[in-house]
Amino acid sequence: MTERRLTAEIHRRLPSFTLDLSLEVGQEVLVLFGPSGAGKSMTLESIAGLVTPDRGEILMDGRLLFRRRPGLTHVDMPVRKRGVGYVFQNYALFPHLTVLGNVRYPLGREARAQERALSLISQMGLGPLADRFPHQLSGGQQQRVAIARALARDPEVLLLDEPFSALDPGLRERLRGDLRALQLERGLVVICVTHSIEDAIALGDRVAVLRDGGLEQVGAVGEVFRRPSGASAAEVLGIRNILYAHVSSATADRITLDWDGVALQAPAQPFSLKESVPVYVAPEDVKLLYPDRPVLGGLAANQLAATVTRVESLHGMRIIKVRLDNGHELEARGADYYYQELDLRPGAPVRITLRQEGVRILHEKGS
Repeated sequence: MTERRLTAEIHRRLPSFTLDLSLEVGQEVLVLFGPSGAGKSMTLESIAGLVTPDRGEILMDGRLLFRRRPGLTHVDMPVRKRGVGYVFQNYALFPHLTVLGNVRYPLGREARAQERALSLISQMGLGPLADRFPHQLSGGQQQRVAIARALARDPEVLLLDEPFSALDPGLRERLRGDLRALQLERGLVVICVTHSIEDAIALGDRVAVLRDGGLEQVGAVGEVFRRPSGASAAEVLGIRNILYAHVSSATADRITLDWDGVALQAPAQPFSLKESVPVYVAPEDVKLLYPDRPVLGGLAANQLAATVTRVESLHGMRIIKVRLDNGHELEARGADYYYQELDLRPGAPVRITLRQEGVRILHEKGS
C-alpha cells in the first residue's frame, strides 16, 4: 500500500506576522513547536479548511484540497470532504449532547452511524460513559471523546491542537501512548501542536520549529533537540548552553573560540568573522571530571574550573548546573550512576570539560 502523504504550502498575511511555510508529512507524527503567535494553530486551521490562505496549495496523496495561485483555477474543498479529523485545544464538545451524540454527530444520517460511533467509543475505553454529558466527564475522558469524534469519518489526517495542555502528567503519558498506537494502527498522517518539550519528544517522529510564521528547522525529534540549526531555533526550543564567542584562530582541523576570556577548542567548521557567534554545547557534552581519573580523547581539551549551583535528578539522569570563573553558567547531564561518587553539593568546586566535537557554531537562516 502506498504511504499517505500530505503536502502543504501556506501563505497568509496576518496583522502581527505573515504565515509562510511549506510542509510534507507522511504516515508519522509531525510536531509543530513554537511560541504563542508563531502560526501553529493557523497552520492546522488552513489544512482543515477552517481558514483560507491568501495563496498556496494543499494536497493529500495528490488530491487537491486547496489551491490559490495566479492563473490557476481556485480550489477550496469543503471541510467535510477533506478527510481531516481535528481535535481542538479545548476539545469543543457539544455540551447538550452525550458522549454518543458527540461522536455520532459528524456521521449525520449515514447508515450504521450508531454502530460506528459505539465502536469508536469502545475503542477509546469510554463504553460505560456513552450516555454521559461532557460536564460529567474528567479532562482525560473529554479528550478521548474529542479524539473519537475526530476519527468518526475515518480521516487520513489527524490534527491535534495542544491535546494534553489541561491534563496531569500521568494522564498525559497514557494518552500519548494511546495516540501513538492509533497513529500506527490506522496509518494516519498526524500533525500535533504543542508547547511541551516532553510531549514533542514522547510523541513526535519529527518536529517543525516555528517562529513568526516561518520554519526555523524541520527534522527528526532527537536531531533537532540535540543539534539546533541556529540560535533562533535553539531559543524557541528552550535549549540550554548557548554561548556567544568569537573565533580567535583557525587551522585545517580545528578552531579556537574566545568565550569571555575562556579558550575553547572546537572541530573545524564554517564560521563567521562577526564580532561574536552563537555556539551550542549540548548538556550531554558537558562532563564533570573525577580528579583521580585520566581524561582522554576529545574530553581533554576544554577543561575548566567551576562551582556547582544546582543539582536535580530526573528519570535516572543527573542535571547539574555550574558557574564558571568567567561568570557564565552551563548545564551538564549524565547518568545518575556515573556521578554518584562526586561531591555535587551546591557550592562544591568541580572541574568540567566540554567535549571538543560537541562545541558547535550555530548558523542562522540565510547565513
